[in-house]
Amino acid sequence: MSDYLEAVVDEPTFLTFVEALADDRRRADRAVARAVGEAQNGWENDSIQDFLEAGHAWAQDSTFGAEQGLASAAPWKKFAVFLYAGKIYE
Repeated sequence: MSDYLEAVVDEPTFLTFVEALADDRRRADRAVARAVGEAQNGWENDSIQDFLEAGHAWAQDSTFGAEQGLASAAPWKKFAVFLYAGKIYE
């Protein structure tokens, strides 16, 4: 998943990342055996509300990535990281 994220530089690579992220989530949803509270495929946020809240929290906490060296990154890259943060940020 991180390979797709690192490759985002423009609209086509962003869309490839989104497709991979959706597929990653589908695989996580299909995982049958998982302990309560254990993340599937690294997905910390199971609902769309939690996903969006986590992305928003990351954006605020990191000044939309500026604190992580993304200040001059392409907008497509920043948005891809925003979506990825929705997956992993708590």
